[in-house]
Amino acid sequence: MSANTTTASTSGRAGFPAMCFAMAAAKHLSVLAVIIIVWEGASALGWIDTILLPTPTEIGRGIVDLYVTNRQIYGHFLITFYEAFAGFLIGAGVGIAIAVGSALSRRFRRYVSPYAVILNVTPGLALTPIIIAWFGFGYSSKIALGAIVSFFPVFVNALIGLTRIDPEMDEMFQSLGATRLQCFFKLQIPEALPLIFAGFKIAITTALVGAVVSEFSQGTAGIGVLMQRFAFSLDMGSAIAALLSMSLLGLLLFTIIELCDVQVVFWRREARRNEVSRRRQQRWAHLLKEKN
Repeated sequence: MSANTTTASTSGRAGFPAMCFAMAAAKHLSVLAVIIIVWEGASALGWIDTILLPTPTEIGRGIVDLYVTNRQIYGHFLITFYEAFAGFLIGAGVGIAIAVGSALSRRFRRYVSPYAVILNVTPGLALTPIIIAWFGFGYSSKIALGAIVSFFPVFVNALIGLTRIDPEMDEMFQSLGATRLQCFFKLQIPEALPLIFAGFKIAITTALVGAVVSEFSQGTAGIGVLMQRFAFSLDMGSAIAALLSMSLLGLLLFTIIELCDVQVVFWRREARRNEVSRRRQQRWAHLLKEKN
């Protein structure tokens, strides 16, 4: 009787988050349905200029045309994904490298940080003609601009995380005779990882913005180019469908970083922390069993 009660309560607790998620999703879908109905009705009554702002039906037709009929979105989607993700990897890599150097050397930080700030306050759009002149009209210019605009969030977050050390933890490491590299890898990096991944989440979206802005300026392929073509031909339904595809791409890139955050910074989430702890206990028990 007790075991059955425990099993029932456990399954009830497991099903409660799913029920809450379903209820929240239903509320959001209801609000979206009301907005679409009001939007469609206002367009039918002539309150909205459908040439400039198409009806939800026309947008849905544009989505079907892009994804099902012509299927032209897929190639452009992959091109913009490649440009944004490659730019993010380069910008984040450089940002992490300079942040590590700045955290380990105050002199290096004193000389490098002002240039990083200057690069950040310079509008990325203003750099586009120079980037095109340097890297040409291919993928390289889009990747370069994405790398430039995604560099600073990673650099700042990583530098703050690496230099913000708990004094008590630092004192404990010093009392145990830890070397500087041991303190860096065992204390500073784990403490900085949450902020680093926060910077990654900002940088991945700015890299997408940089890639799309570069596509608007001189691209021949990509979601930005596709959206621009539809807008110039006043096919606003397809243009907004391309815009929604751009939002989908941004959500995909953000989700990739979020999943990496869950896997790497596991101690910030109770379920993930318990899972890792259970796996480690099983591995240690297996090793002890083999030794015995």
